[in-house]
Amino acid sequence: MIRAGEIPEIIQGGMGVAVSSWRLAGAVAECGQLGVVSGTALDLVLARRLQDGDEGGHVRRALDRFPDQDVADRVLARYFLDGGRAEGESYAPILKMAITPNRSSQELLILGGFVETWLAKEGHDGLIGINCLEKIQLSTPGTLYGAMLAGVDVVLMGAGVPRAIPHLLDTLAVHGDVTFDIDVADAGEVEYALDFSPRDVIASDEAPLTRPVFLAIVSAHVLAAYLARDPEIRPDGFVVEASSAGGHNAPPRQQLLDEHGDLVFGPRDEPDLQKIAKAGLPYWIAGGSGTPEMLAAAREAGARGIQVGTVFALSSDCGLDPGVRAQLLEGVARDDLVVRTDPVASPTGFPFKVVDVPGTMSDDANYGARERLCDLGYLRTPFAKDAGTIGYRCAGEPSHMYVRKGGDESDTVGRKCLCNGLAAAVGMGQQRRTGYRELPIVTLGSDLQAPGRLIERYPGGWTAAEAIDWMLSPVWQAASEPADAEPSMR
Repeated sequence: MIRAGEIPEIIQGGMGVAVSSWRLAGAVAECGQLGVVSGTALDLVLARRLQDGDEGGHVRRALDRFPDQDVADRVLARYFLDGGRAEGESYAPILKMAITPNRSSQELLILGGFVETWLAKEGHDGLIGINCLEKIQLSTPGTLYGAMLAGVDVVLMGAGVPRAIPHLLDTLAVHGDVTFDIDVADAGEVEYALDFSPRDVIASDEAPLTRPVFLAIVSAHVLAAYLARDPEIRPDGFVVEASSAGGHNAPPRQQLLDEHGDLVFGPRDEPDLQKIAKAGLPYWIAGGSGTPEMLAAAREAGARGIQVGTVFALSSDCGLDPGVRAQLLEGVARDDLVVRTDPVASPTGFPFKVVDVPGTMSDDANYGARERLCDLGYLRTPFAKDAGTIGYRCAGEPSHMYVRKGGDESDTVGRKCLCNGLAAAVGMGQQRRTGYRELPIVTLGSDLQAPGRLIERYPGGWTAAEAIDWMLSPVWQAASEPADAEPSMR
């Protein structure tokens, strides 16, 4: 088991649905930094990769190493299509997550976490982490157990208050039975939990697993102090995100909008690093940090290093659809790429960074043309019904359905289906039987200084290794951009 202080100075962000794929994480880890896979919707990612034919056989190679081959065989039999889906064929559905989980759903979650982590760790001795969203609680125990079976080194979690994760990791390390608290709307004083018993789902070696290091992703010193105060919920370190970071952001203290309808963040919304340092735990700085100067500044501020997302999301090792990535790089090269902090796009209620890209859901016409539906359900909110049972609602579903379930209709205005949009951004968009194909939603950080400088150095794009070499270069050297740098087409 490693210690938090042994984590390298560059942490690659865990982005989107499979943007931070096993390929990207492995490439970063091979360079001696912390590679991170996205833990979001890995059950869906696994099922859709198999339905796309598992080009290269990578998924099946990982499944061959899973400790319970009966489980692996069941998933292969259900989802693998030799040669992939026929043109225009829809992906087969997977079960939505629920507070009382179905066994096959749990098997798929465990396998998803295992496969992505195992592939990221294959062929090197570098460190691999997994990033999960606290908001998607129903998938957390199964996904993290699968990742731990594959030897994940670090768990990172944000988009909420991840107070339950240290105890969860301790319990999963000994294959123990988990009672994982779930936030349920309209529940009053009643508490709800998901029961997860690893031994009831898969057969595996009883030897204890390595307990990974846990880094909580925070934006405010108040949250850092709260988590650090109690040994029962204390993380091993922090990633401290500024408001320019991509994906979900902590809401600003004042809900002010600019002339474009974007949220405005002020000085009071930026993390107080001096107060976070008082927690006495190692920390890394995220948000606009992917330059040699920011790495040097982070060290000077007392941080261990930086977490970097956008630079890696635009690298050739990422999981983005090649056409989408090409559009993004062209926008960076022209210096006209627009990243908005949309206050309503995410059904979670958190602000979400959305890139304006033609042909995606950032276009109002495309948003209006899509039939509202919630068929994946990762961002659904469990709610208590009058009869004491649990229902599920999502602000991205049809408004009348949301209202019928006790939701406020105003909460549905402008909401986008992030689940389908983020899957489409990595080439896994659903093809509807109506002929409609889900369009991507793309997120990046709003500070594009680093990719702007890298596109000058590598006009054809850059690899993760090239980005790392640049970030680790001396500040004086990095500031001298070579005019004759050969383009990297990898």
